[in-house]
Amino acid sequence: MSNETITYSLESVLKEIKDSIKEVNQKIDTLQQDVNQKIDSLEKRIDERFDKVEDRLTKLEIGQADLKGDIKVLDEKIEGLTVRVAYQEFTNRGILIALVVAVLGGAAKLFGFFPNP
Repeated sequence: MSNETITYSLESVLKEIKDSIKEVNQKIDTLQQDVNQKIDSLEKRIDERFDKVEDRLTKLEIGQADLKGDIKVLDEKIEGLTVRVAYQEFTNRGILIALVVAVLGGAAKLFGFFPNP
């Protein structure tokens, strides 16, 4: 082995170090830009999905309000029908009682329970 002395100027060594640092900085900047672009892209996609979910939720809320209104209308119609059926039952009961009384009166007269005038 021989002892060879290698001499470099300090200026050239510093220049090489500075160039290496510049290259590393450029690579870091490029990576940072790529990461920022990907983050922006993901943020945009997430925002779009949230907007879609929000629109669906709004439509569901509107549909629910419409259903509540329809239920109220149906409840009112059912109450009206209940009143009509109750009135019809009352009328039918009165007619049935009158018919039974008329039949019994006719039968009583036919079988002579009441004298003829």
